[in-house]
Amino acid sequence: MSANDTISDMLTRIRNACAVRQTTTQIPTTRMTRSIAQVLKDEGFIADFEEVGEGIKSQLVLSLKYKGKNRQPIITTLTRVSKPGLRVYSNSKDLPRVLGGIGIAIVSTSRGIMTDREARKQNVGGEVLCYIW
Repeated sequence: MSANDTISDMLTRIRNACAVRQTTTQIPTTRMTRSIAQVLKDEGFIADFEEVGEGIKSQLVLSLKYKGKNRQPIITTLTRVSKPGLRVYSNSKDLPRVLGGIGIAIVSTSRGIMTDREARKQNVGGEVLCYIW
């Protein structure tokens, strides 16, 4: 993984934190990671997130969600789709449906980061960043 692929880094940190049932995980703040965190919160995959620190050292602290008494993670799978070495773009009609609509695809569009459902509704395509369910 390259040092400048912040999205892969973010997904890996969330995946690892879920695997060991951590309540929070820290991710370096960029506009992209902040937007993805907002989508995750809006879709109910994470409880909340906040920014801590100043300037270049600032971090996003994500509060992860678990269900049931044996604390199963809400996020079961995070898959990176578009990588720096192979970008994956899709127009609004061809946007993938993840698990028949159970999961979401996060898409980077000209109108910002949004879910596949939102992009279809606004009739915009873009770069398919990742799948989450």
